Amino acid sequence: MIGKGYNMRDFQLPGRSPVFASNGMCATSHPLAAQEAINILKAGGNAMDAAIAGAVLLGICEPQMTGIGGDCFVLYSPGGSNEVHAINGSGRAPAALDSATLRNEGQATVPLKSAHAVTVPTAIDAFCNLSEQVGKLGLDRILAPAIHYADAGVPVAPRVAFDWANDAGTLQGSAREKYLFDGKTPTVGQIFRSPGQAEVLRRVAKEGRNAFYTGEIAEDMVSCLTAASGVHTAADFANAASDETTPIGGTYKDIEVVEHPPNGQGATALLMLNILSQFDIASMDPFGSQRAHIEAEAAKLAYDARNRFLADPEHTTRVDHMLSAETASNLAALIDSKRAMQAAAPLTESVHKDTIYITVVDRDGMAVSLIYSIFHGFGSGIASEKFGILMQNRGAGFTLEQGHANELKGGKRPMHTIIPGMIRQNGKPIMPFGVMGGAYQPNGHARFASNLTDFGMDPQNAIDAPRAFSDAGNMKVERGYSDAVRQELSDLGHNVSIPDTAIGGGQAILIREDGVLEGASDARKDGCALGY
Repeated sequence: MIGKGYNMRDFQLPGRSPVFASNGMCATSHPLAAQEAINILKAGGNAMDAAIAGAVLLGICEPQMTGIGGDCFVLYSPGGSNEVHAINGSGRAPAALDSATLRNEGQATVPLKSAHAVTVPTAIDAFCNLSEQVGKLGLDRILAPAIHYADAGVPVAPRVAFDWANDAGTLQGSAREKYLFDGKTPTVGQIFRSPGQAEVLRRVAKEGRNAFYTGEIAEDMVSCLTAASGVHTAADFANAASDETTPIGGTYKDIEVVEHPPNGQGATALLMLNILSQFDIASMDPFGSQRAHIEAEAAKLAYDARNRFLADPEHTTRVDHMLSAETASNLAALIDSKRAMQAAAPLTESVHKDTIYITVVDRDGMAVSLIYSIFHGFGSGIASEKFGILMQNRGAGFTLEQGHANELKGGKRPMHTIIPGMIRQNGKPIMPFGVMGGAYQPNGHARFASNLTDFGMDPQNAIDAPRAFSDAGNMKVERGYSDAVRQELSDLGHNVSIPDTAIGGGQAILIREDGVLEGASDARKDGCALGY
């Protein structure tokens, strides 16, 4: 049962308490975004208004992670409803691009910093549609905070400065002028401004999605991509469209985990949970080597299935196979509790670092789970000349393997790492949640669900708990684990390392049976949960 186990923290040690409120709650990775989301709720907006307002502002607070040149996925449950809706705000490859072109150039993968890696950013289309169809306040009000801070500036937070320094080498051309300070990365507290993006958002607030996808703004994006040898056209941008789709879900103990369908990798998390359900995880030490080992082996198998099957929804045919109990049982039988297996073949996306996640619940019970990203740190590193829109490199999620479901083709969506989550219990949505960290995300969803159910952790403890991730032959084990556990994992055959960067981040809001909201936010990031 959620919150009935490892929960009382030692108040003499560093840590973070969950946040409780009764009228509304936001949890995300930067305090300014959480604060503005709450302000939107106080002004009469609903959870969708607040989530969009906070998400767009995060593109100014954390420009290395996300921005209007990126994509999003959204799960939401209307207040008073048990239904969960899914919105796919991911973009497509330009119509004229084909994997054969890159193979003929001698490429084995889509180059991360090339225009060929840039799919058409579709988050703005999704935000505009959701604002109109689900929100209450309108674009003018909900984009106002991001417009203000893009003009006035935001002090660079500690984790943001850390990532900025790590990822600045990606920036090229005009992006170096827009996202560096006299050629240098910012120090903590230095003010970052983006007046060009403020102008873009002003136009979108006034004219809607067409202001972004046609006219001067679209021309600015197409121009920078064409200059970098891209084959994008005005028609590619004009045709950008988000879609409503049907969520997928699976049970683990007494909860149902709801995920986005392909081209997201939510099915990977569900397969991993189905594999873990074949083992008595609850009997293991939650911070011991045996649990970490079984989880790592389950991840290798689930990710191998992902790499084979997940792609653009029009090209994905094996989701039912991935989610079947028989598949999970057969894969679980391959796990040796005494020995690590060889890692699954990696995809180019496995080196991806992070994204942003925001969740909001309002006083009427609407719950929004929203994830928004430009893929790698600073995306492709290409920014538009006039407005400084940093272009994502989601096309690097394609494979160039001929005949593969996820093969790069014009007009296709690539397999995406970003996945929002929602937990239902007894048929009722009780917790929007997300775990950032690129390739780690399905593993993070599975671990979070297991922490809640197998060990009775509350959401904050479930997020704070140390993480391990077997990624492309490297078993990354955070410093929260003991050296003894690292040695035991090494003895089992894992190639163990301590990662330089904390593994991902996470946020969640539990809607308790008494109606009180319980927010949790990961200390691995700069953010927090706020309520009122």
